[in-house]
Amino acid sequence: MSNRAATKTRRRETTIRKPHLRGRGPHFPLLDTIVQYEFEPGYVAFSMPMQKRLRVQVGSMIVADTTKALVLYESDHLPVYYFPISDVREEFLLPSTTTTESPFKGVATHYSLNTGITLVEDAAWRYLDPVKGSPLLSDYMSFYWPKMTHWYEEDEEIFVHARDPFRRVDCLPSSRRVQVILDGEQVADSRRGVFLFETGHPVRHYLPIADTRLDMFAPSRYISRCPYKGISNYYHVTTPKKRHENIVWYYPAPVHEAERIKGLVCFHHELVDKILVDGVEIPKEFTAASSGYF
Repeated sequence: MSNRAATKTRRRETTIRKPHLRGRGPHFPLLDTIVQYEFEPGYVAFSMPMQKRLRVQVGSMIVADTTKALVLYESDHLPVYYFPISDVREEFLLPSTTTTESPFKGVATHYSLNTGITLVEDAAWRYLDPVKGSPLLSDYMSFYWPKMTHWYEEDEEIFVHARDPFRRVDCLPSSRRVQVILDGEQVADSRRGVFLFETGHPVRHYLPIADTRLDMFAPSRYISRCPYKGISNYYHVTTPKKRHENIVWYYPAPVHEAERIKGLVCFHHELVDKILVDGVEIPKEFTAASSGYF
């Protein structure tokens, strides 16, 4: 083979998409099949099979238990779990007069749940006749997350909404100097932080509480939940100028993937004056919490 022919071969090989790599990066085979809605270019909805066991509990009763769930992705929405009807306790379902309509999925028929002990109105829904272009959901049902008592992936309780397999959380120890300024006061200064990188979110800087102005802290009764980190507790911080409620949070018992941030505190970057890393001010990113949400 001449050098010229060999060069052509090498170039051709680099452009061939290798089947054994199709499940990596953004190149999931499923994504190749997605067709955008003709009436709304750029809007997509698609489902993926879940390999985890999922359970939903109301009161003391398990109302759905499956290893064959789908997770639905839709533009401008959080991911949603859908359960095969065969794995739902249909004897608990009561037809509701409520319906809702989505141009991307169709008309949703709603159901209440009655376990004999607990009644939950309009707790679930399904699309009996999905519109053209929608994922095939007619044999599946979903549940309103906050109306359920508990949700589990395998034997771990999860919170707030379905976990997104496309989202990643990395907790990395860092010796870079982190300074937090609030009302002109330095309220934290540490070289022992853990930087948390979460897909689609600003970097969060978790610091030992010993490296903060603990004398300004007061415990809060507020708690929040995160699907990827667990249950968080909060502190108020009072400077000479004012009291800032729930501006610091920490996870006393985070989920395994976020174990490195256990007990470390994080300041709400959107609500402090600034955060410096090695003397460089980190630009603030606009988030849903930029105007405060407590």
